[in-house]
Amino acid sequence: MRILCTNDDGIHAPGLKIVEQIARALSDDVWIVAPELDQSGVSHSLSLNDPLRLREVGPRHFAVRGTPTDCVIMGARHILRDKMPDVVLSGVNKGRNVAEDVVYSGTIAGALEGTILGLPSFALSQEFTAQSRENPMWDAALEFGPPILSKVISAGVPKNTVINVNFPACAPGEVAGVRVTRQGKRNLGFLKIDQRRDGRGNPYFWIGFERLAKVDIPEEGTDLWALASRYVSVTPLRLDRTDEAFSEALTAMLK
Repeated sequence: MRILCTNDDGIHAPGLKIVEQIARALSDDVWIVAPELDQSGVSHSLSLNDPLRLREVGPRHFAVRGTPTDCVIMGARHILRDKMPDVVLSGVNKGRNVAEDVVYSGTIAGALEGTILGLPSFALSQEFTAQSRENPMWDAALEFGPPILSKVISAGVPKNTVINVNFPACAPGEVAGVRVTRQGKRNLGFLKIDQRRDGRGNPYFWIGFERLAKVDIPEEGTDLWALASRYVSVTPLRLDRTDEAFSEALTAMLK
């Protein structure tokens, strides 16, 4: 089994080493194609107006000056073009990718591109706490990642589905188990605009985050609930975003 690994945190990110270890627990044929620079939050963007620079950083390890989407395309269509990968792994992201994160996440996008190419694809993310932000506990991902991937790959992944896996911020022995979940919804009041001035007095802005005065209790069965309860969250995400229920109502409305 040939596995192509990517991420959105960059070629030197600690989580990329973790996803490589997970991949090597499943196969000896592992290839790494990751962004040269941090691409967090770029979503499923594709470089069309800028050239892609490819750099070999080691045996079967390549850096692309582009997005996670670019990396998967370069890996599958150029580097491995004579023998396409069988599986795409994207991650392990430093920080969870749940709820609305899946829209913004470059980690999810790397897996989405694998799915578009017709390959079973997984996005892997490691939650951290305020205390473990600088040094996330990767052991949960290392212990639970390989058996989860092995079971899902053996069972088969539908052609238009991405498997989004999030590991809780705790030691493996504290993990309550594994739950198949649905995408949750979070209070987005934590987004803020931070205005500052540069050395010449001109304004510039950062999109940032602030602590919520009140944290909503996540709905049971969601990815947010699973992590809060110390479960590994496994969420199948469909590539087809058609709202079937509203489509029927809209059809009747527009007759």
